Amino acid sequence: MKKMLICAVTSLACVSAMAQENLTIVTYGGSLAAAQTKAAIKPFSEKTGVKTTLEDYSGGIAQLKAQVDTKNVTWDVVDMELPDAVRACNAGLFERINPSKDLEAGTGGAPVDVDFISGAVTDCAVANIIWSTAVAYNVNAFKGEQPATLKDFFDLNKFPGKRGLRKAPQGTLEWALLADGVPRNEVYSTLETEAGIERAFAKLDSIKSQVIWWEAGAQPPQLLADGQVVMTSAWNGRIWTAQTQEKQPFKIIWDGQLYDMDVWAVPAGSKNKARAMEFLKFATSTPVLAEQSKYIAYGPTRKSSQALVSEEMKPHLPTSPENFKTALQMNAEWWGDHADELNERFNAWLTK
Repeated sequence: MKKMLICAVTSLACVSAMAQENLTIVTYGGSLAAAQTKAAIKPFSEKTGVKTTLEDYSGGIAQLKAQVDTKNVTWDVVDMELPDAVRACNAGLFERINPSKDLEAGTGGAPVDVDFISGAVTDCAVANIIWSTAVAYNVNAFKGEQPATLKDFFDLNKFPGKRGLRKAPQGTLEWALLADGVPRNEVYSTLETEAGIERAFAKLDSIKSQVIWWEAGAQPPQLLADGQVVMTSAWNGRIWTAQTQEKQPFKIIWDGQLYDMDVWAVPAGSKNKARAMEFLKFATSTPVLAEQSKYIAYGPTRKSSQALVSEEMKPHLPTSPENFKTALQMNAEWWGDHADELNERFNAWLTK
């Protein structure tokens, strides 16, 4: 009420009051955070006068759950991978979203449910990028034939050397089955069975002794650059940054890429809910999502935004037709139902 009275007296005082507000925005850091800052976070601050504090985290829902459970929520907006966001939403850790009220229509007035790609808007979150986990390798690590398929990642005889994999079952189990010959449309039904899970772990056993496990997105490019691995799973945007800005001799193998979406969401109990929702609306608007693709090779989640992406950037995006031919979408709902069980099983397997 006090702030409203101040703003009613003088617009200058209103700007001053808004400038005292602060949103804590949590994301994965690195090149993604840099792109989000340039396209969304800094412009939002300039538009509204709201200060922003950026925090990095490595994913999952444990930190968020601890804040909500203890009623000590210090985050206002979180960038989260879709499977984790589904789990968080099911657990009541996010504020609900009303798409018609909380999101902008697309360019030309396209309705939200038409303009966003399928699955991009959920009850608690809205996707802001389409990203991919793909195999990347250092071309200097191979003097003759170079790897070209997902199966090559698992072939230690033909392509010897250390591999990098994310320390999580999500994506890792799918890749194991794909490399073992399971068709894309049967991966999740195979993982529904005990035999399918055993098959995935058996395939991982074949390279386990040569795997270096990573947890943060900055690690795979560094592992490749340092020669600690010859091939690694990696977020395609991190590899693009290393290729274009650091001139690293890396290549992406798009075969079997696992694509997914990151979402913006507002933690339940945010002390700045109204402003956080305002940021979410701004950050997922057509021009902002298109602008974001200038700075990182992740695709926008709106059709109206995709039309604005430059021709130069399109070949680097996971959704480019040539790159997308053998892609598999991470099944967020499936992982929402099975993550706890398979996380426990995966961690036990790591210790064997």
